[in-house]
Amino acid sequence: MLTASKTKISPGRLLINNEWLDGSNHFNTINPATGEVLTHIAEASAEDVDRAVQAALRAFDDRSGPWRKMPASERGRLIWKLAELVEKNIDELAELETLDNGKPIFESRYVDMPMVADVLRYFAGLATKIHGETVNTNETAFTYTLREPVGVVGVIVPWNFPLLLASWKLGPALACGNTVILKPAEQTPLSTLRFGELAIEAGIPAGVLNIVTGGPATGQAIVQHPGIDKIAFTGSTVVGKEIMRSAADSLKRVTLELGGKSPNIVCADSDLESAVKGAITGIFYGKGEVCNAGSRLFIESKVKNEFIEKLVARAKKLQPADPLDPKTRMGAIVSQQQMQTVLGYIEAGKKEGAKLIAGGNHVSVDGSKGFFIEPTIFGDVTNEMKIAQEEIFGPVLSMISFDDVERAVDQANRNPYGLAAAVWTRDIKKAHHISRLLRAGTVWINTYGLMDAALPFGGYKQSGFGRELGAHAVEHYTELKSVWLNMS
Repeated sequence: MLTASKTKISPGRLLINNEWLDGSNHFNTINPATGEVLTHIAEASAEDVDRAVQAALRAFDDRSGPWRKMPASERGRLIWKLAELVEKNIDELAELETLDNGKPIFESRYVDMPMVADVLRYFAGLATKIHGETVNTNETAFTYTLREPVGVVGVIVPWNFPLLLASWKLGPALACGNTVILKPAEQTPLSTLRFGELAIEAGIPAGVLNIVTGGPATGQAIVQHPGIDKIAFTGSTVVGKEIMRSAADSLKRVTLELGGKSPNIVCADSDLESAVKGAITGIFYGKGEVCNAGSRLFIESKVKNEFIEKLVARAKKLQPADPLDPKTRMGAIVSQQQMQTVLGYIEAGKKEGAKLIAGGNHVSVDGSKGFFIEPTIFGDVTNEMKIAQEEIFGPVLSMISFDDVERAVDQANRNPYGLAAAVWTRDIKKAHHISRLLRAGTVWINTYGLMDAALPFGGYKQSGFGRELGAHAVEHYTELKSVWLNMS
């Protein structure tokens, strides 16, 4: 039997101006481990989005709005308090996310939710460190710059890390003095809605954080609304392009963290045991539903057979199981639609001549109707194959062998994406050389997937633009104003 939930799940409503409101329409959110309905969620119309924007504008107003006028230290204190409430309610938030997304409770509880708190604390501290500078021009002028908040920010996040990716945007947006309209993915709204309750408890003023749930039509209403000044989006490259086109009409500022097909390069002189563990984590953490997943594994030919043997042995131990079981390391794919997409790519790999050496099947866990896929590994893959070029967003690894590392790097870069990459070698000079050549926003050396709130994250090429996390994120949530005082 699958583990029963300890958390009571209520129907989801819209958070507008610190009030919980029902929508004219509703949709269901599904438990991927069972295929059953968890609860129904309010679907925000364009009119609901407008109400949220008006509340955000009132809260931002520089003459009477409570957020814009608030001292930066006080904004930081409230964001810090929100981080404390996340930690206080961490078990509930983790369970909600696992129920909604299908990821193992181990990941939700011990990786994702702790980082939510870390990110909020980082930007709470940064709130008092956003400043301009004086500029020497000429002796009859006093000139300086100011960093001011952009205004109302529309935040649209995907279903793979619902609350974590929201925190990456909410942290800098709120620290800089902006107000926010947040739309979680329709597949995974539960942890975000609970977060909204914690924001009210923390004392975040009315209108500062508004949460509107819904599907693509709700997102489109956010992007097209003239009262929203900036869009911060994480999701697929296809949708990112649509957002850019729609935002052009009102010249909204846009930052996009999009897809990836990240290369993971293993040289023969690396610590193979560590590299195998890194490869497993790189592709199978989060069921492979991770934008920076190491889905293309480049392995040097002279250690290929040994590496494959170790890799397959580990993958076969990593079988799908009950997401609420603390021992589980492979959960359920987020939806039936996504499961069918992943299975379609597995079939495409077979047809193109790749060798299926592990997994590849939909499996049942405890007789449920959940959406589970075995960890899947393809060998004999060429870089031109569909499974090596397109983002699958599932537990599917494509292995490509190489004899010359420079050629491997060239192939690694021959892809539309450029979000992340990794290299494994004991030769530190080679590691730094390769990291310079790789066209990716993040390069890991002898590890994979590690993150820190202080380190910027974002992509090259069709993986988007702008940076999340770190002090550089402030640049995307502020306007830079020059002031010139003539003293002559």
